[in-house]
Amino acid sequence: MTTAKTETLPQTSPTTGKSEQWMEKAKAHLLQNYKQQPLVLERGLGSRVWDADGREYLDLLGGIATCALGHCHPEVVVAVRAQLEKLWHVSNVFYSEPQIDLAARLTAASGLQRAFFCNSGAEANEALIKLARKVQKDRGHADRYEIITFQNSFHGRTLATVTATGQTKYQKGFEPLPAGFTHVPYGDLDAVRKAVNPHTAAILVEPIQGEGGVRVAPVGFLKGLRALCDEQGLLLLVDEIQTGMGRTGKMFAYQHDDIRPDGISLAKSLGNGLPIGAMLCTEEAGKSLVAGTHGSTFGGNLITATAANVVVRKVTEPQMLKDVAQKGEYFLSRLRELQARMPTVVKEVRGRGLLIGVELFQDSAAFIAKCREFGLLCNAAGEKTIRFAPAYVVSHDEIDQGVRILERALKA
Repeated sequence: MTTAKTETLPQTSPTTGKSEQWMEKAKAHLLQNYKQQPLVLERGLGSRVWDADGREYLDLLGGIATCALGHCHPEVVVAVRAQLEKLWHVSNVFYSEPQIDLAARLTAASGLQRAFFCNSGAEANEALIKLARKVQKDRGHADRYEIITFQNSFHGRTLATVTATGQTKYQKGFEPLPAGFTHVPYGDLDAVRKAVNPHTAAILVEPIQGEGGVRVAPVGFLKGLRALCDEQGLLLLVDEIQTGMGRTGKMFAYQHDDIRPDGISLAKSLGNGLPIGAMLCTEEAGKSLVAGTHGSTFGGNLITATAANVVVRKVTEPQMLKDVAQKGEYFLSRLRELQARMPTVVKEVRGRGLLIGVELFQDSAAFIAKCREFGLLCNAAGEKTIRFAPAYVVSHDEIDQGVRILERALKA
């Protein structure tokens, strides 16, 4: 893919003003629940997007770790277009081939045996929460319903998943919150052990806290959680919504620690931008969700499952995972070189694969805005951390360009 030679990508076009018109219409009609960047994006290809005025941007956010294969990947486009001409939706009252194929691919890649499909990450985590409670009740432990989660975690926006989330800013105003969740410091195995009580059913953890500032779990932490769950008869549930589908250089981030969870949640990169989520679990756990216990009207429909099949097929190619790991190391190295040049501005660079956070010594909002002005798209993960989650097809030249724009923004 051709890389632009200038770090100042946006150019005024004859249609200047179109974006402003759309944003005024949005302010008049959309619920104002998002703090949106002032862009109206109209088209994309690979790691590039164009706004309604024709300005070009280097997208190193990828729909927040969602467009794994890049915008408008030709194989996804061809597959989805062909399915659109055949059949879109039949509900889960009937079987469909794309969904069955997807379940087979995901279970083979994960080492888990059962798949449930929904529409989003929050729904996938809801399925994990219900799974944990139902399994414990089926084991004869009706009093085990609490789930241990972690401070600075993020698990979704439904009432249950926002309560599972360990950040009070997302919960404020929605009290009283549902009972059944305990938050402990991330990475502190002793704190987890102390939090276990006769009501504990499961532990829900992110291998990397995305919204919490791109914080990677300490070495041995996930293995320690697995051992604790085995010892106490708890389920280990892993939120792979941002980290799954190859984002960290392995198909699933828990595979870096050589463990097998009882259940995982997926979304984001699974559909390369089309809305699909999944909950995968072991055969034993899956026995608890019998007919009628859970469901989704649109989950795993033919269109989204078709897109996801292309994603899984492409990502499970060994070279793709190697490329993600290598590009991630390259991106981290370039950012750490930048940190060395600007030690009073950049506090820390961290991440794994192509999920990377650059923590600053001050609020990141102004710098993100300046990046956008210079033609680079990224966003915040926490108040002081800039998050990058580019497509796996991003080139080294595009990474270099992104770092140059970031440096220019930090200096500005």
